[in-house]
Amino acid sequence: MLNQQTTEQLRALKLTGMLEAWELQREQPQTHDLSFDERLALLVEREVLHRENRRLTRLLKAAKLRVNACVEDIDYRHPRSLEKTRMAALVSCDWIRQSLNLCITGPTGCGKTWLACALGNQACRRGLSVRYLRLPTLFEQLRIAHGDGSYPRLMNQLLKMDLLILDDWGIQKITAVQRQDLMEVIEDRHGRRSTLIASQLPTEHWHDYIGEATLADAILDRLLHGAHRLELRGESMRKLTASLTDRDRSE
Repeated sequence: MLNQQTTEQLRALKLTGMLEAWELQREQPQTHDLSFDERLALLVEREVLHRENRRLTRLLKAAKLRVNACVEDIDYRHPRSLEKTRMAALVSCDWIRQSLNLCITGPTGCGKTWLACALGNQACRRGLSVRYLRLPTLFEQLRIAHGDGSYPRLMNQLLKMDLLILDDWGIQKITAVQRQDLMEVIEDRHGRRSTLIASQLPTEHWHDYIGEATLADAILDRLLHGAHRLELRGESMRKLTASLTDRDRSE
């Protein structure tokens, strides 16, 4: 009777991890030899781990990362100017906590999106909120938000993200309205949150891409000043993978 009451109380308090650990202790007689403090410590540890895992699941779901990537799987063998020391600094996520930006540029297939998602995954694992968006998708969401009156709510949601990943920067021309929207997003986050840009377009061409000189100056000043930059080079990772696969098949 007492055990049933305790189970119900732990469920009511939403101490799921602690409940699972307690039931496990009841099934394992060897834990009965532990002191009360030791058994309580195990219960608390299980609850903390359960909450951390649940938070990570929630953060990853909200991030909507395009690919499932993690920093432990980064390939440094492929010659694309990716330095381990620089990546170690980015993997720490200190730049996100300092509200700094990161720009990843390079040719098609060099792994920009994969790296962006790996860093987004790492940020989630450090308890930071992340949102991945292709820039054309962001513009479309903003267009709809202007029409249905949800623009302030959407802008507030974007501002709350510790890290906003904008992929496919510069793949299509932007309109005057999109240019103004981009300015609002970048201005809101400047000095308060971090933005990661992934683009095939080298940063020296971003001014021409944005277009109108005054807004381009303002946007790039907020994006690039003090930002970390990864300028990837080399052949496509996809071509390399396909080549290795074909070679393996022929052997």
